[in-house]
Amino acid sequence: MDQVGAETGVEGSAERRPAPFTLVIFGASGDLMRRKLVPALYSLDKKGLLPERFALVGVARRPMGDEAFKSGLQEGLRQFAADGDAVWNRLGKQVSYFQGNYSDRGSFEGLVALLERVEREQGIGGNRLFYLATPPEAYATIAELLGAVGLGGDWKGGYSRIVVEKPFGRDLATARELNARMQRVFREEQIFRIDHYLGKETVQNILVFRLANGIFEPLWNRQYVDHVQISIAEDIGLEGRGLYYEESGALRDMMQNHLLQLLSLVAMEPPASFDTNAVRDEKVKLLHAIRPLEGQALRENVIRGQYVAGRVGGKAVPGYREESGVAPDSQTETYMAMKLHIDNWRWAGVPFYVRTGKRLGKRSTEVDVVFRPAPHSAFRNTGAGVLEANHLVLHIQPDEGIGLRFGAKQPGPAIKIQEVDMSFSYGSFQAQRPEAYERLLLEAALGDSTLFTRRDEVEAAWALVTPILEAWGRTDTPEGVAGGSVGNRDVPLCPYPAGSWGPAEADALLERDGRQWRKP
Repeated sequence: MDQVGAETGVEGSAERRPAPFTLVIFGASGDLMRRKLVPALYSLDKKGLLPERFALVGVARRPMGDEAFKSGLQEGLRQFAADGDAVWNRLGKQVSYFQGNYSDRGSFEGLVALLERVEREQGIGGNRLFYLATPPEAYATIAELLGAVGLGGDWKGGYSRIVVEKPFGRDLATARELNARMQRVFREEQIFRIDHYLGKETVQNILVFRLANGIFEPLWNRQYVDHVQISIAEDIGLEGRGLYYEESGALRDMMQNHLLQLLSLVAMEPPASFDTNAVRDEKVKLLHAIRPLEGQALRENVIRGQYVAGRVGGKAVPGYREESGVAPDSQTETYMAMKLHIDNWRWAGVPFYVRTGKRLGKRSTEVDVVFRPAPHSAFRNTGAGVLEANHLVLHIQPDEGIGLRFGAKQPGPAIKIQEVDMSFSYGSFQAQRPEAYERLLLEAALGDSTLFTRRDEVEAAWALVTPILEAWGRTDTPEGVAGGSVGNRDVPLCPYPAGSWGPAEADALLERDGRQWRKP
């Protein structure tokens, strides 16, 4: 792991503190900057995890001076951080703004001059972390222009790293092209492809739970596990992002990245150590082991749906096609479910059911590991009733924790078995849990890419989902991008009422196997 000049950190703290660096955020006038990135930096600074010598440079097209930019950031902190003014006096002094065009070399030459001045004034040696919070179509151009003006690759003054937001490509071909263009400027170890789900405490705890506990590690295989469910449910709609979602859909927006990341962590083989490449090597192996979905297997094991008008939280909400920016005959999926098989020794024969959707009954992300029943019921003649399967549930959001469901005898003379829950909540920890972006920004500044996706990992995920996009008629074409409204109408688009748990066809996906979805 590349940790150029990492400081030892705050006395008494196990956290590491990075060496002095400049964070340059492209797209600094956007919502991600105000809602997530600056509150994360503020929290890091409050905890003493930013170096004393640090600078933040925001880059955007909007005409704005330094003071106006700082004022907007401070207002965002008041809204999204409980005590947003507490350390702003120090952090605010380290902020600069640069107006520039993402495709103009002259703008990047001006940025070089600003960086040299800021680093000289702040006493920063030349470590630079570039964060692309821009529309995806600007990623490759920004990287190439950074290289053209000498801000990419290796140089003797310090490190240069680049953080890229999702989506990283639109299918396998575009992901490969973007990787190739970025790697003409930056080496793989300098590229940090961010998936904020990997910064969540419970997601990181999946590996700790699996590998650090002798109770569960021996059970994590086909001998004891009946099936696994992974669900990412959202109760919100488009929130003004209709134009984006029409080009994305649930498959690109959630399945290709967040859901496959969770699946790889749950199912991968134990790495030899918690080392950057050891962990990511096992994730890539797992993705390659997922049985491809093509032809009849794709038609039988992939369900796509689209919400219609309904009620969420007691409030009437419109259907997807009535949302702003959505075509009246849109074929874009707002829900999808898949049955996957992993062809390796550990998981042969164990189905993994994954689903995600908008306007569902509740916001919830969880992993449900369902164990095989006991091989013999000693209580079959006692009237104890049907014994339920044991469930291990990893709650990822909104209430982070772990639950275990098992059978216990009810008090009384008769043998009656009742399902009971044993639960752990992350709220029981006294320490404040860091937000996902807080953790990921710190790791990028330290040069630790364990929680970021590697090139082969991104391409392996796209290799799995691109045949689905092709079957739906939603891949890129030479004439342009095929949007949701021109999807393949031969592939069923199953309606479901907003506020429900998805289309009936998704329920049937499990029911034909004698199983059912867990209701969060």
